[in-house]
Amino acid sequence: MEAPQYIAARVQQAMAEDIRTHELGIRVDIRGDQLFLRGQVSGAEQRERLGQVAHEAAPELHLHNEINVVEVTEPGEDEHLD
Repeated sequence: MEAPQYIAARVQQAMAEDIRTHELGIRVDIRGDQLFLRGQVSGAEQRERLGQVAHEAAPELHLHNEINVVEVTEPGEDEHLD
């Protein structure tokens, strides 16, 4: 079996280079056959795409997508809470 650090590097490279994601700020942790994605993105679609790219890069691992979605508001805008 491939060493965890190599799998993590492959997943991070895939997320950075894939046209769907181009994401650098996501941490990849591997424990046994579990792959954890952690970090923050600005939308749920990006979170889903990252999970998909990570799964494609390491399909043999069980994916835990723990990426947080942070709503980005324009500077100076008031936040409207419903």
